[in-house]
Amino acid sequence: MPSDFAHPPGGYVFVITYGRSGSTLLQNILNAIPGYQVRGENNNAILPLAQSWQAVNGSEPMRGARRAGRETSPEDPFYGAEKVDPTEYGQALAATFARMVLRPDPGTRVSGFKEIRFHLHPRLFGPTLDFIRQFFPRTRFVFNTRDLAAVSRSGWWANMDPKAVQAELSAAETLFSNYVARHPRICHQVQYDTYVQAPETLQTLFDFLGEEMNANMIERVLNTPLDHARTPGGR
Repeated sequence: MPSDFAHPPGGYVFVITYGRSGSTLLQNILNAIPGYQVRGENNNAILPLAQSWQAVNGSEPMRGARRAGRETSPEDPFYGAEKVDPTEYGQALAATFARMVLRPDPGTRVSGFKEIRFHLHPRLFGPTLDFIRQFFPRTRFVFNTRDLAAVSRSGWWANMDPKAVQAELSAAETLFSNYVARHPRICHQVQYDTYVQAPETLQTLFDFLGEEMNANMIERVLNTPLDHARTPGGR
């Protein structure tokens, strides 16, 4: 892929959720939209990039060196800090992630990914999403949830204490809701149990994305078994 990477013209959609929420089904629905290519999980690889940018952007000594408008000397503990442009650095990190991890195919109009691990770092949840929305053009977040009692009986969660599972995921949903409340224009929430039983409720998602909803396409996706799991409510 060429080094002069250009972000997709339609921007990005990121699905934020937790495991066994049915998010792979939602991923498949999005990927059935012409021009969409929403990748799967990447083990939260974007988290350390966001932290790296925040370390540079939030450092008072580095900001002070930049504000002073003078060149630091080799004796300065932050030698060279005035040369660091946090905005340029953030843009380069985002472009590198998109180019090397998402790798959108030619003709991709909207890129993105889904991830189930953001809530595992609650203090970094908001800052990481803030990094994404700042440096990935036209970012939109879709938060996917599912009935927590059903989740606690699904996959690896079934081997854990149901109360502990529901406590963890309730906390995750609070993170989701709080972020949506702060950024309603770029966030949308969907609920697996609702759209599986009543696919027409996905109309609000398509309206949010500015896309035309095709009921036949959604029905086809809903009726296609997932490769990774033959039971409803996969990842």
